[in-house]
Amino acid sequence: MPPRRRVAVADGEQALAVWRAAGAEAPRQELATAVRYLLEELSVRSPGRSVEVRVPPYGAVQCIEGPRHTRGTPSNVIETDPQTWLALATGATTWGDAVGSGAVRASGGRADLTAYLPLTD
Repeated sequence: MPPRRRVAVADGEQALAVWRAAGAEAPRQELATAVRYLLEELSVRSPGRSVEVRVPPYGAVQCIEGPRHTRGTPSNVIETDPQTWLALATGATTWGDAVGSGAVRASGGRADLTAYLPLTD
């Protein structure tokens, strides 16, 4: 069963449009909504519990099929800042570039989102 959406698609698309127009100057609420929307989109498109993607302070999701963790810190964790997450999810930057620059911290053998990004056209 796919995860329940907390951000309506229309609200997420609107927040994403604001971010695309304003970039780093986007209002905090719009930034938070865009981040949460695209995290949810990842979990809808790639359901599972083998990888945890964290974008503090706005959200985290578990996604991608495979062995799941049940307690403690997951073995496959990806963490990045909101601007980098939005750039990755929209195709404005690549996974390799973001990891290479240190903007993404990824640990675990399954912590690679190359095959799952971008999430938008």
